[in-house]
Amino acid sequence: MKIHNPFRVALVATLGVGLGLLLIGSIQTLSTILLYVGTALFLSLGLEPVVSWLERRKLPRWAAVLLTILAVLAAFAGIILMIVPIIVQQIGQLVAEIQKLAEDGVFDDPVGGIQDWLHAVFPALNVDDAWAYVEDWYASLDIGAIGGEIGGGIIAVVGSIIAGFGGAFIILILTIYFTASTPNLKRAVYQLVPASKRARFIDLGEQITDSVGYYVIGQVSLGVINGVLSAILLTIIGAPFPAVLAVIAFFFSLIPLVGTLTGSTIIVLTCLIPGLGTPATAPIIAAIYYLIYMQIEAYIISPRIMGRAVAVPGAVVVIAALAGGSLLGLLGALVAIPVAASILIIYRQVVIPRQNER
Repeated sequence: MKIHNPFRVALVATLGVGLGLLLIGSIQTLSTILLYVGTALFLSLGLEPVVSWLERRKLPRWAAVLLTILAVLAAFAGIILMIVPIIVQQIGQLVAEIQKLAEDGVFDDPVGGIQDWLHAVFPALNVDDAWAYVEDWYASLDIGAIGGEIGGGIIAVVGSIIAGFGGAFIILILTIYFTASTPNLKRAVYQLVPASKRARFIDLGEQITDSVGYYVIGQVSLGVINGVLSAILLTIIGAPFPAVLAVIAFFFSLIPLVGTLTGSTIIVLTCLIPGLGTPATAPIIAAIYYLIYMQIEAYIISPRIMGRAVAVPGAVVVIAALAGGSLLGLLGALVAIPVAASILIIYRQVVIPRQNER
């Protein structure tokens, strides 16, 4: 191919590359905002089946949206009110124990107390030489730099917590807005499609949004079942903090594939912590229960609840969850399965029919 104007071609190519780099940089800069918007859209689609169900009960949309949002806020407020008092109580117990140790004179000579403890526990150990080695090692450290790093780390953690609460508030506001205006948003998107193809596009769009909504409802249902059953079992076997552990079981059940396993492991390990007054048989009973429950959930409960939401093969579920988790972390793992279901809907109802027509 003969190029008649190399300068123009080079200029256009340079502008194209520059525009692409600018677009990529803009997406990276707005990644947090896009994450907030995507999360809010996902949650609003998850609440849409509940809102639609209330609308079918002759409620106006604004009342259905208000009732749904209030129910969600009440549920989270109940969880917070359940956990916070226990955390405060445990912190109070820790402070009381520290005060008791201080009153008993344990902190008057901490070095001597540690050395006496080492003598008693390790009689064959030369404590004086070991302590001298520890002192030399401590003297070789740059305590100022380490303290600065620790202080910076603490500030970063506090900043992350504050940013997390701010992000959660923004997502809440966006979720309320998107839930209230979902029909208008859908109509605005549908108007962008040519009239000759609009009916087919609307049909596919409704199938995809329904799939996402039912997936969210199904995942929450699995979490509720696991949380309620866990609360009952942990209360019967005398596990520590059964309400808190039940909340842990609920939240981890929302994570696809590994959520129930991870939450169950945390609960069993908590039952193994000494000093909490847990019966010796509680960890064993909890471990056996969760092994049985995970099998029942995988082969009976989950297929029945999720069958209506997403008809996705097991291998695709695993690949989608791993890919989504690698790209966007926990949110990616949550969103990946309904996205995979949406792609399958397009593949089955658009791509295959077109290929068969050729």
